[in-house]
Amino acid sequence: MTLDPRQVPDWQIALDAEKRMKTIETIAGELGLEKQEVLPYGHYIAKIEDRAVLRRLADRPNGKYIDVTAITPTPLGEGKSTTTIGLVQGLGLRGKKSSAAIRQPSAGPVMGMKGSAAGGGLAQCIPLEPYSLNFTGDMHAITQANNMAMVALTARMQHERNYTDEKLMALSGMPRLSIDPTQVKMTWAMDFCVQSLRNIILGIEGEGRRNDGFMMNSHFVITAASEVMSILSLATDLADLRTRLGRIVVALDRNGRPVTTEDLQVAGAMTAWLTNAIKPNLIQTLEGQPVFVHAGPFANISLGQSSIIADKTALKLSDYHVTESGFGSEIGYEKFWNIKCRRSGLAPDAVVIVATIRALKRHGGAPAPVPGRPMPDEYTKENVGLVEAGCQNLLRHIGIVQKSGVPAVVCLNAFVSDTREEIAAVRRFCDNAHARFAVSEHWAKGGEGALELADAVLDATSEQADFKPLVTPETPFAERISTIATEVYGAEGVDFTETAKRKLADLQAREDAKALDICMVKTQYSLSDNARLCGAPTGWRLSVRDVLFHGGAGLVIPVAGDMSLMPGTGSRPAYRNIDVDVETGTVTGLF
Repeated sequence: MTLDPRQVPDWQIALDAEKRMKTIETIAGELGLEKQEVLPYGHYIAKIEDRAVLRRLADRPNGKYIDVTAITPTPLGEGKSTTTIGLVQGLGLRGKKSSAAIRQPSAGPVMGMKGSAAGGGLAQCIPLEPYSLNFTGDMHAITQANNMAMVALTARMQHERNYTDEKLMALSGMPRLSIDPTQVKMTWAMDFCVQSLRNIILGIEGEGRRNDGFMMNSHFVITAASEVMSILSLATDLADLRTRLGRIVVALDRNGRPVTTEDLQVAGAMTAWLTNAIKPNLIQTLEGQPVFVHAGPFANISLGQSSIIADKTALKLSDYHVTESGFGSEIGYEKFWNIKCRRSGLAPDAVVIVATIRALKRHGGAPAPVPGRPMPDEYTKENVGLVEAGCQNLLRHIGIVQKSGVPAVVCLNAFVSDTREEIAAVRRFCDNAHARFAVSEHWAKGGEGALELADAVLDATSEQADFKPLVTPETPFAERISTIATEVYGAEGVDFTETAKRKLADLQAREDAKALDICMVKTQYSLSDNARLCGAPTGWRLSVRDVLFHGGAGLVIPVAGDMSLMPGTGSRPAYRNIDVDVETGTVTGLF
């Protein structure tokens, strides 16, 4: 008997469902994988030999490609992962061979505010505990590869300080790199939200000792925001991964020239950490459909996409493949549209925009919901006026998807507090915007509750999409940023600081400028760069205060507003609810 998500938490539903899980060999066999293409990690998890799959099925046509994005979310999240899983379950009940690709959760949110990224209710992927905590070690490997480069950099700086040119060459066999300690571009990484590590001083020497490191300012980013994570997301194979890792710019020398990981002779060791991490992971939904897990979250401060490798592999094995992009369409889908699809050569057949009455009310003027606190009355009582006002945000997101030339399907992720009149109001706005609309109860009913959504997606994918890029590689960086700001975010224009202007000019002068993509850093809580501006704000200008460069990933990264690549842990972290039953070893409290 299936547990009721209104009465028990997600982790209990997952534990109950895990008693009836298919083995990973069964999941792989139903998907069409051969035995040698499956590398089991226990009974219910595997890594996939993607290169073998893609060679074997090179001539097989791809399945239909569906991206899941959302309207501008509240801090509680609106259920993209839950909808992705629910849609695949609904397609399964319609007799379609379908799969999902989701991003591996970061320990920061799992132990912080949002919890795991496994979905929720009766639309989850399992096994929950290993997926949410250690999984197959990808996050650890990415962190290690990143920090391997920083170890090489800081050690080299110390040795160059301590030794003459002749002594240095004799000891290391490497010429002096003359690294400028004020121009270090790379950062350390950690898979937690730790605001105290955003800005640090390292290498403080012990009394009378010069071998304790090179003293300098340094920084940490969360692993999902590291360049290594972006490279893993965008790499097409191991050779491409190795090449890109070698292009990472760790610092500039004293003449302003880039110093790369290849210069430090550490790119090979970084690749060694990632030889297994580059292979996508395979688990299952509560109802036994395959779920690929690869790459990481945080589209607000990183790429935030499931990997190209996972999608390409799944599209050869499935008739319908549902992939996930982070946060709202203006950042997650925009990066899918203009970066991931350009690099992969793939084009979506439909895009699902997840909306909730809760988020629409917030954009209509209701007070912000706060995790861990009771919901304000506006969210528990009918208020059609707030919903209608908030639909201006939804309309902007529909317009973003339609601008890309792909059919939009609005999925209203249903909550028990939603009323018939509130839902009807959203349907009217979608009809007027020529977007398909479906109410989905996958959280409460699983695949059975997602049949209306599955039917809408099947209908949308029968239509011929006219997918087209918003920006082109020939366009200068500043113009590309302006286009994204005005045509996607709804800004009147862009204001660049002098620092941002100088960095963009330097990057524009590079020989490979046309191969680089714009990857914006912006708040997820507003279409603007001001998290307090809800709805569909007008009359504002995007402020770009800095520009970062990820040479290996090929990304120019404008930083808008007051954003940090290392999130913080709040006062009500999820880790306070997590424990272990010492008799059984079962982890409790994950959500």
